[in-house]
Amino acid sequence: MSEAISPLASPFPAMPPIAGVSLRIARAGYKDWAKSQQERCDLTYIELDKGTAVAGVFTRNVCCSSEVELGREQVKAGHARALVVNAGNSNAFTGYRGREAVEQIMEQVADHLECTMAEVFVSSTGVIGVPLPKDKAREGVAAALEAEPCSWEDVANTIGTTDTFAKGATAQAMVGGKTITLSAVIKGSGMIAPDMATMLGYIFTDAAVEPAFLQELLSTANRSTFSCITVDSDTSTSDTVLAFATGKAGNALIHCFDCPGADAFAAALNDICRNLAQLVVKDGEGAQKFIEITVTGAVSDESARKVGLSVANSPLVKTAIAGEDANWGRVVMAVGKAGEPADRDKLSIGFGGTWAAREGLPVAGYDEAPVAAHLKGQNVTITIDLDIGTGRATVWTCDLTHGYISINADYRS
Repeated sequence: MSEAISPLASPFPAMPPIAGVSLRIARAGYKDWAKSQQERCDLTYIELDKGTAVAGVFTRNVCCSSEVELGREQVKAGHARALVVNAGNSNAFTGYRGREAVEQIMEQVADHLECTMAEVFVSSTGVIGVPLPKDKAREGVAAALEAEPCSWEDVANTIGTTDTFAKGATAQAMVGGKTITLSAVIKGSGMIAPDMATMLGYIFTDAAVEPAFLQELLSTANRSTFSCITVDSDTSTSDTVLAFATGKAGNALIHCFDCPGADAFAAALNDICRNLAQLVVKDGEGAQKFIEITVTGAVSDESARKVGLSVANSPLVKTAIAGEDANWGRVVMAVGKAGEPADRDKLSIGFGGTWAAREGLPVAGYDEAPVAAHLKGQNVTITIDLDIGTGRATVWTCDLTHGYISINADYRS
């Protein structure tokens, strides 16, 4: 974790334990961390009770890691017994040696739990192109298996790389007369762009949920949360979001929306995903401002999302926000380059509730002062009305500062 904390950081919430989930961390020593972090833990081991359901969404980057390739196949079976997360080495673009390292971890944990290798999920994050050291992985896993249980905040810190603060979220819902709990952690700061899933995120619940329905709910939540954020337009080779349901709450199995409490559980899961997604943006590398972009009047929701992301990914827009410059012409440019249906003469753009342009023209008597004042704050809102349909979407991003350059120029040093 970085020493310089993002000005947009949120304090780590009080998060209850989840029945059927045991948390442990250890130090594998995958990389030479900064001098102040030499003793930091970088391997997370989470043990799950038998019968735990699992669902997942993964990066669509074609140069993905073996962890992602294996995970895609593993979630099809729908059950999990353990999760291992390695920080400091992404193990991506490492060929058969990277695959062997993952399978070694899976076998080591499977032998310990007396389960199948397919029930052991592995994620890795960090530098690309360096095979995960098998000896360090073996020793790290062995240490984690013997470690004392730890807190959610310990886990959130351990899975981080360039993150500046630990990220977690929790929620509860009533399902069939039972109170169910969700607790989740996430890491992500750079190489963040929406493409199925972004960063590494893990959601745990004591609810009883049928695996296929859990997958449906996670995929749906992903479309309006993780797939609506961007820091730098770069989609990682390792990005994964997994949801685990232990079934320990005692509710009747949720297998469709007709089940009691299914809507409440879906809403809680969506809230968790949105909170986690926004936390990642707030820790964007070098970020000083959190930007929410709402697009209305598009031909479809998906078209609205693409327009919003075109604006969110524009370096010109992001640097203008960083410089607190109310240059709405840059938003016009980004809408126009999105490749989505739009009519220049119907387009309206506003900042912080103040319209700068309406129906293709600057607002008569436009006063830039309230917009300039809005841009001086940490939370910036941009509203775009295309006025050609009923589609709408909201996306989130951050500004682009020199801090992003500094962090990534020094990433391997």
